[in-house]
Amino acid sequence: MKRSTTLIAVVALAGALGAAWWFQRPSAAPQAPPAPARAGGPGAPGGGAGAPVVESTLARLQPLSEQIEAVGSLRSRQGTMVRAEVGGRVTQINFRDGQRIRRGQLLVQLDDRLQRAQVQQAQAELSIAQANHKRNSELVAQGFISQRGVDESAAAVQVAQARAELARATAARLRVLAPFDGVAGLRNISVGDYLKEGSDIVNLEDMAAMYVDFRLPERLQARVRPGQSARVQVEALPDRAFAAVVQAVDPQIDADGRSLNVRGCIDNRLLQLRPGMFARVNTRLGDDRPALMVPEEAIVSQGGRQSVIRLLRAEGKDGQPGWTSQRADVQTGTRLAGQVEIVRGLADGDRIVTAGQQRIQRDGAPVRLAEPPANGAPDGAAPAASAAAAAQPAVAALPWAETAAGPGPCGAVAAR
Repeated sequence: MKRSTTLIAVVALAGALGAAWWFQRPSAAPQAPPAPARAGGPGAPGGGAGAPVVESTLARLQPLSEQIEAVGSLRSRQGTMVRAEVGGRVTQINFRDGQRIRRGQLLVQLDDRLQRAQVQQAQAELSIAQANHKRNSELVAQGFISQRGVDESAAAVQVAQARAELARATAARLRVLAPFDGVAGLRNISVGDYLKEGSDIVNLEDMAAMYVDFRLPERLQARVRPGQSARVQVEALPDRAFAAVVQAVDPQIDADGRSLNVRGCIDNRLLQLRPGMFARVNTRLGDDRPALMVPEEAIVSQGGRQSVIRLLRAEGKDGQPGWTSQRADVQTGTRLAGQVEIVRGLADGDRIVTAGQQRIQRDGAPVRLAEPPANGAPDGAAPAASAAAAAQPAVAALPWAETAAGPGPCGAVAAR
């Protein structure tokens, strides 16, 4: 009886374990058949939905004007401090502060009563000497006096003439005249003041033409010549630019800064510029030359190498045209605002990647363009609008300063 009870318990335990295994076993799900490869997928040369999307542009030849920037200062074509040559008391002031002055105009009259009296005295002595000489010339013809008396009277006439000239010159120095056309500054005198010799009266500036003096590195001494154009901007007129022409180049290099002193000339007949202004000068070096330009974001720098990713035509399995990538090492040249010159490594019309380079892992990888070529133009053919835009300078030039009618005050500059 006891053995039968044990046997029943063992059978019941085995049945319970078998039921538990049955309910907990994993169910085998049928495997789906592999999806067929889509034409033009990631493995296709033409690229597909899985190919990375990049932005691109064409490398284009365009005129390049090499320019260099510098800082300088403005000065008037002629400027001087008008001073008294001799001492005297001021009796007249014939100009106003800031007035336009003509050459030879009387600015200041000093008290000249004593000098005018000396002129009259010298003129009277000259008249007496001339009369004596005339009388002696008549007497020597009649034999009443010797030739020596005539010679002495002729010398006396010359002495009297010199005294008269001296008296007139002394009186003239009491009249302060303008040495050239210009604009008067702020006067430092008043009527009744006594001026000593060399006292300051007023500064006079000829501002019809302004000189801009600036410095360039000595390595450019062979490329800067008189007659080249420049563009000048000043802080007082930030939205304007003024045309300048290189007037002269100092033949001596500054030993302290190893720099080249250059002077340009600006037509300033509208009097918009003032002496002493701080100026930013953009000098054009030589004539325009054709250069292959690309956006600076297309350049990839890594390990001291500079490269771009060029896009090549490829045909996908579905017969549709596509693109593949190819990295090309390049040598860069002049840099402008947002653009870089490619000296070697690219050709005109090559399509290059400008954004999305990090998504391309290897050469020959298929890519998709974010936007197709404009107007469906084939690779290497830019539309007319793009070509016209490429021909424009990279930096938009501000309008040149308006000038008054007539020949420029800077004059003709002979290029060396």
